[in-house]
Amino acid sequence: MSEPQEIILIGKNELVGIVAGLFAEGHRLVQISCTTLESAYELNYSFDKSYRFKNLRFTVTQGEEIQSISAIYPNAFLYENEIHDLFGLTIKNITVDYHGTLYRTALKTPYSIENCPVPVPPKPKGEKPQEQGKPEAKQQPEASKQPEE
Repeated sequence: MSEPQEIILIGKNELVGIVAGLFAEGHRLVQISCTTLESAYELNYSFDKSYRFKNLRFTVTQGEEIQSISAIYPNAFLYENEIHDLFGLTIKNITVDYHGTLYRTALKTPYSIENCPVPVPPKPKGEKPQEQGKPEAKQQPEASKQPEE
């Protein structure tokens, strides 16, 4: 049995106020994640209380600043440093700020928009990949094919 999860779309400027309210209600921070989109980043902050998940979700573009929640949830500093190092996002007022030295990677920000192109979604099952430069051939439905003699 799965428990219901609530996804709440917010603006980045609402983050700290909503998080302070969740802390006051007794929620615990479960995780913070970041995903590279075509021209922005999606951040997801997950909280739990009594096996009920609340996810705060918002998007930011490259160059936008995000306020840290590490003053409210001290363990958030690791997630926030990771997001800074791997995605290149600026997170202001992290309580323990590694200033880009939490990770050593071959690329400075491996998951930034510049370094991480958005993948093409997979084709539905049963669909054959189209060869480059060749138009797609029309296929007859199974029922209308002539039997082989």
